[in-house]
Amino acid sequence: MMHNNNDNSLTRIETNGVEQIPDHERTAGPTDLFRLIFGGANTFATAVLGSFPVLFGLSFQAGVWAIVLGVVLGSIILAPMGLFGPLNGTNNAVSSGAHFGVHGRIVGSFLSLLTAIAFFSLSVWSSGDALIGGAKRLIGVPETDLSLGLAYGLFALLVLTVCIYGFRFMLWVNRIAVWAASLLFLLGIVAFAPTFDSQFAGTVGLGQPGFWAAFIGAALVAMSNPISFGAFLGDWSRYIPRNTPKRRIMLAVIAAQLATLIPFLFGLATATIVAIKAPDYIAANNYVGGLLAVSPVWFFLPVCLIAVIGGMSTGTTALYGTGLDMSSVFPRVLSRVKATLLIGVLSIAFIFIGRFAANLVQSVSTFAVLIITCTTPWMVIMIIGLLVRRGFYCPDDLQVFTRGETGGRYWFTHGWNWRGLGAWIPSALVGLCFVNLPGQFVGPLGELAGGIDISLPVTLGLASVIYLVLLGLFPEPAQVYGPDDPRSKGSVSPSAEPVARGFIPAGARSAPKP
Repeated sequence: MMHNNNDNSLTRIETNGVEQIPDHERTAGPTDLFRLIFGGANTFATAVLGSFPVLFGLSFQAGVWAIVLGVVLGSIILAPMGLFGPLNGTNNAVSSGAHFGVHGRIVGSFLSLLTAIAFFSLSVWSSGDALIGGAKRLIGVPETDLSLGLAYGLFALLVLTVCIYGFRFMLWVNRIAVWAASLLFLLGIVAFAPTFDSQFAGTVGLGQPGFWAAFIGAALVAMSNPISFGAFLGDWSRYIPRNTPKRRIMLAVIAAQLATLIPFLFGLATATIVAIKAPDYIAANNYVGGLLAVSPVWFFLPVCLIAVIGGMSTGTTALYGTGLDMSSVFPRVLSRVKATLLIGVLSIAFIFIGRFAANLVQSVSTFAVLIITCTTPWMVIMIIGLLVRRGFYCPDDLQVFTRGETGGRYWFTHGWNWRGLGAWIPSALVGLCFVNLPGQFVGPLGELAGGIDISLPVTLGLASVIYLVLLGLFPEPAQVYGPDDPRSKGSVSPSAEPVARGFIPAGARSAPKP
């Protein structure tokens, strides 16, 4: 738990960037990690994902199984990603330098940048639409471009402010958001219980053509939610002491994702009601509008509150990590605060252009799925690397790029580890080929499985096989393994023979300024 979240710490702008967090500042715990993960997903954006089984034509029971399967599998894959922060005291993109090279870690930085902008935009759009829609039904606020623009701007500026203040302020916001949004979602049980039918049959039943395509598609949509956190867990877990039991950290990650079943099942249950009472909204893929159309009047205020609270918590967890990452890519130019401001302004511009000028909402939804397809193999390579290295890392050598130096254990070939990159590039490309989002994006191999989107299983399996084969055929330098690992026995000391071993002590020579 945070023991120093007093008023001073809340109002003090965080100065830490991606450099290793000192041990005395690591005062967070697994419970705080739980709050940040769950708070970031306990919003309308997740409820919208929960409506997808109904949009795909599944029954309520089949939708429950698809969501539970996707969330459980996704959380198991995600859990080890929470370990890199405590081990290295930095974010996951910097930690990925151990497996992709200190220059190759840029891959993780840009994946997290694109993921954050996409999900931040989707969160602001869905929350703003829900807020104005609820206010219109409650007090007659007109639903115009001006009112929607003001709502989007309010969310974006509030989120940007919280992110500038940093980790402690963000943690405080999520402490409130976790309980408040959960209670409001649970209040929805009272609001919709009289009209809910657990026997909702959908349009595609078990044994009918298209059932398994719809089921697996819904499961993969649910699975994409926990997977989307992979690049960001280190942003928050780096404040957890390094000696914290790994089991507790992974259990916190899994528990937080299982808790997202609250908004997921809220979205699923209410989508069945919308499908019965206002089917035109389902046909138009407008879940939020349909929810407002079938809600009792007294639930409009909770809808507005969920929109505000959820938009804040999701937006902060996405934007905070992006600013942190960009400050590490351009360390001589951007501090964490400057990077957060820059990315925040660009994201706000993207939100308004995408919503009012280019109609990119559906395109960004597709873009988010494609980004996750590329992020999944990156995560798999890091997790396998964690196991192969037996949890050994040298945090100081991970900071070589940030300090503008060369050398260190993770220099590999001019800062690039082609084993990790050689597994990620083909896995991501093949995964994209298998994406099947009807009406949005269908890859060249998307129809091979009878219309079923198998992109995530394909990219997961391919990344695992290729990376393990490359590690077997081309073993990594002995210096990347711990002193007690048999593979490091007999290796020379860094100072005795740095060049012959492909190992240059960090800082031995300066790299050109980035």
